[in-house]
Amino acid sequence: MERWSSPSPWPWPRSAPRLPAGQWYEPKYDGHRMIVWRREDGVRLLSRSGREVTGHWRYLAEAGEALPAPTVLDGETVVWRHGRLDFGAVQSRAASSPRARITDPASYIAFDVLQHPVHGDVRSRPYTARRALLITLLKDIGPRIQATMASDDIEVARRWYEDLVAVGVEGIVAKPDRAYPAGYGWCVDCTNR
Repeated sequence: MERWSSPSPWPWPRSAPRLPAGQWYEPKYDGHRMIVWRREDGVRLLSRSGREVTGHWRYLAEAGEALPAPTVLDGETVVWRHGRLDFGAVQSRAASSPRARITDPASYIAFDVLQHPVHGDVRSRPYTARRALLITLLKDIGPRIQATMASDDIEVARRWYEDLVAVGVEGIVAKPDRAYPAGYGWCVDCTNR
């Protein structure tokens, strides 16, 4: 069996009054944080608490079969309804019957790769190196698993905040170009002031 240890504690954004300069910026989605772990024997999905949730998100686990093993992704599970993110749908879908999960499929927005099938554990690499590996890994994977948007341009991040609030994006996460952090290593701006 492949060995991989979940980050403890997981990196979690903290609020800030404004976006810091000199970072990488990503939209903050309103969904469930989740690890996708592609192993030789299948796919496991783990919640932020480390709980196994594969059965609740079978459709995403099936999409994860297209990833090469071993791969571990960090990201957000979201449900789109009527052109916007619907956190209530994510919550109800996680607690609903398998039939409801099929009729209202979710998407996974990956914002980091932690384990790479060729390079192994890449958490010690800087953000830009992990980001390049993530983009390459996901380039031929179907639409259910996608890499998040990212930019090192603070003006682009501000425009995203203004434009994407209408579709349910909660804010902007700012990440320095360094190793995958433990605990509160990221900064999030939900006020854009």
